[in-house]
Amino acid sequence: MAHVVHETHLEIVNRLKRAEGHLHKTIAMIQAGRTCLDLAQQLHAIERAVAAAKKTLIHDHIDHCLAHAADGEPDEARQAVSEFKEITKYL
Repeated sequence: MAHVVHETHLEIVNRLKRAEGHLHKTIAMIQAGRTCLDLAQQLHAIERAVAAAKKTLIHDHIDHCLAHAADGEPDEARQAVSEFKEITKYL
């Protein structure tokens, strides 16, 4: 399938930038000797931001790429199903 940019990609980038900010803050907190509770909270925020980005990406793929392929040629539909099977390992 061709590389396609969907409107949700901006949302995904924003979520990943948020995770990046949390990651930088967490590193600084470790270096500053912050408490384990503070660090755990930051790490949890990173996990949530990355998980939300992944969920948005996969839902977008299902909503747009698979739906488009289902209306296309049989070879394109088979390729989309194959790609979907591959992407499900990241759920």
